[in-house]
Amino acid sequence: MSWIILISAGIMEVLMVIALKNSRGFSNKKWTVIWFALSLTSLFLLSLAIKHIPLGTAYGVWTGIGAMGSVVVGMLFFHEKVSVQKIILITLIIIAIIGLKFV
Repeated sequence: MSWIILISAGIMEVLMVIALKNSRGFSNKKWTVIWFALSLTSLFLLSLAIKHIPLGTAYGVWTGIGAMGSVVVGMLFFHEKVSVQKIILITLIIIAIIGLKFV
């Protein structure tokens, strides 16, 4: 169950980045409130996960999901450049996250 909570925290992190982009430097109040709520939710879920998952592992997985998801969202929805290098590096992040699960 802790891993599901941790993955959910990572997904909230990705959604938070979408809200941050849409907040336009916190000038859009609706998206700023959404960003704030997602930030609190993400951190709350991370705090629950670290009760049963080692801190270093949980934080690494959380930030990895956030980083990987942000790059993918940027390419898919915000027209950021897609490159072979980005795809390779995202794949390495996925491998690292899976590796942390098993060590």
